[in-house]
Amino acid sequence: MKKFSAKSGGVSRRRVLAGASAIAGAAITGFPMIRARAAQTLKVGTYGGYFKDSFDQHIYPDFTKETGIEIESIAEPTGEAWLVQLDTAAKAGVAPADISMMAQVTRLKGENAKLWAPLDEAKLGNSKNLLPNFVGRYGDNSISSIGAVSWYITLVTNTNVYPEAPTSWKELWNPANEGKIGLLALVSNSFLLEITAKTWFGGTDFLSSEDNIIKALEKLAEVKPNVALWYRDEGQFQQALQAGEIPMGQYYHDVTGLAASEGQPVRSTFPVEGGVLDSGSWCVSKASQAVDEAHVFIDYMCRPEIQSTLSRKVGTAPTVKRELLDLSPEEFASVASDIEPIIPRYDLYASRDDWLNQKWTEMIAG
Repeated sequence: MKKFSAKSGGVSRRRVLAGASAIAGAAITGFPMIRARAAQTLKVGTYGGYFKDSFDQHIYPDFTKETGIEIESIAEPTGEAWLVQLDTAAKAGVAPADISMMAQVTRLKGENAKLWAPLDEAKLGNSKNLLPNFVGRYGDNSISSIGAVSWYITLVTNTNVYPEAPTSWKELWNPANEGKIGLLALVSNSFLLEITAKTWFGGTDFLSSEDNIIKALEKLAEVKPNVALWYRDEGQFQQALQAGEIPMGQYYHDVTGLAASEGQPVRSTFPVEGGVLDSGSWCVSKASQAVDEAHVFIDYMCRPEIQSTLSRKVGTAPTVKRELLDLSPEEFASVASDIEPIIPRYDLYASRDDWLNQKWTEMIAG
């Protein structure tokens, strides 16, 4: 696998995706000049820096060589700014990008606004390779989005402080870990509600009512004496984890594995309840004039060998079924797990974000 800095590209592209709701309501007054489209050109938006550079180097050239479709690579702005920009442009009948990689909450908000062009399942034969949770659908069962990349949040520990690996998320509640834990600070990117529901209440379906969400928050509040750091700066937690100052917490599986491979005393563990599987999806603007080319690109990205390339070169977890991949057991373990994952309840953050943020502040962060 290509190595990347845990303090730069590997984290920055995740911060863009997982932290999307932190920039809700960002106003965009304009959008890039839409230049005349060359024949067989497709504008694809991904996150800037390392992430965009990796696609430019490892994915787009081979796609163009095979299909003849040129890729105009677009660096998306962060958070919901891109959603607003796409919506504004679509109302003017233009598309800053034909295809965009969207975080799940912004994907759902765009879906609710009918911003995404419905995709023709007959033109996406490789979509059958995907795990079911990576195929988004409108109410009429037409496809609204296709999973692009994914990654895991797991239980991480300093191996000097914890010689034995923990096995369950229940360790976050263990009184023996008082003052030893670092957790992500936001309700919308920590997915601690889902972790609590899976660990103590049988699964994330428990979160389907406000009363039950309150019960989950009350249970989660029990971890507060154990938490030394509610972090937004991922580098801050990583340094404290490596130094043993905050020897346990939640963090990104692949970045932790990279640090371990470089000799740091850290490990990533998939608890018996599962790691949290977060992801980004391909969405096609309804204003795009290249919908046919978009189908070709998305179908290409659903190939097992392309997902394997992303795992090796970009460090993302595959969106296709494990048995279809040519990843070695070691390569697969460096980015994913066969344990059934915890899938975030993105619908809650798309529909109840204000209420959830209020309750989070009152009961957890306050």
